[in-house]
Amino acid sequence: MKPATIRDVAERADVSVASVSRVLNGAGPVTEATRQRVLAAVEALQYVPHSGARSLSTSKTNTVGVILPDLYGEFFSELIRGMDVAARALGYHLIVSSSHDDADEASSAIRSMRGRVDGLIVLSPHLGAANLASGLAGRMPVLLMNGGAAEAGRPSIVVDNHGGAVAAVEHLIAIGRRRIAHIAGPAGNLEAEARLAGYLEAMARAALPTMVVDGTFTKASGQEAGAKLTGRADRPDAVFAANDNMAVGALLAFQDAGLRVPEDVAMVGFDDIPLAGLVRPALTTLRINIAETGRNALERLVRLIGSSADTACEVVQPELVVRASSTVFPTASGAAGSVSNSIQTPSLEGEKL
Repeated sequence: MKPATIRDVAERADVSVASVSRVLNGAGPVTEATRQRVLAAVEALQYVPHSGARSLSTSKTNTVGVILPDLYGEFFSELIRGMDVAARALGYHLIVSSSHDDADEASSAIRSMRGRVDGLIVLSPHLGAANLASGLAGRMPVLLMNGGAAEAGRPSIVVDNHGGAVAAVEHLIAIGRRRIAHIAGPAGNLEAEARLAGYLEAMARAALPTMVVDGTFTKASGQEAGAKLTGRADRPDAVFAANDNMAVGALLAFQDAGLRVPEDVAMVGFDDIPLAGLVRPALTTLRINIAETGRNALERLVRLIGSSADTACEVVQPELVVRASSTVFPTASGAAGSVSNSIQTPSLEGEKL
């Protein structure tokens, strides 16, 4: 059976098409009797308004675009989950695309959404994302997230990656660890660089030697980095990984090598993805409430669409969540016990593996 059109509704209600449009869009004066006739005709004909046609008449699509650097992994699925909950509550739909960490792909994704969405959330940890998004989006509202978002005068949300990293290292020092390694994220990634800088600052402040192993934010790279660390003569007694995925990978490498976590090596990650609380031992991490951050981003974008004069850069402060991977302290002799002030710090030069 052919779907009903707005003209069918108008004929059945004995009103003009314009009157039907005013009733459905809630715009313009109509009498209560006319409104009731139109709604009765809509129900009788099971009429569903065409979203494309509606957007032409109202200049709104009730759809927002989200561009992520990747679609893989628990971090991005949690972020989208939070956005989707907020979008549904506010009567919006999401169109999600990935830039694949590539500037040309990001440009293509932004162009493809022009005219199809009312606003855009761009999450990019690389330099130039703000200029790219704002330049291509035209007058469309844009909310920027993560490293590339921290620019004055643009609505944005950014995580305090540096402060979170400092908190992670200070926690490990407080429980008696002195040979603290860092599994870093990919080069050129602003979040990874901020977390590395926080690690280096906290280690320098404590006059401790540094050990840095490169990673790519994946479990596989964390496992590879963990294997490198287990083979060192000066094996670390703690590891701060730049995200939970790499921390979980390193945890597996340590366990494969017969090391106990946390007795032999304490572990701290970053993000608090759902998996962090499910692995054994459960992972100490920096929580940023991923889904809540996504919900907040969507709500801010909708306010921007409604002409909100919002140009603030909101900073998300990570919260240290201590779990079993960093709760057993070594004594000076290396056996599990309470923190000892007599732990000797090896005289190692700072290095990068």
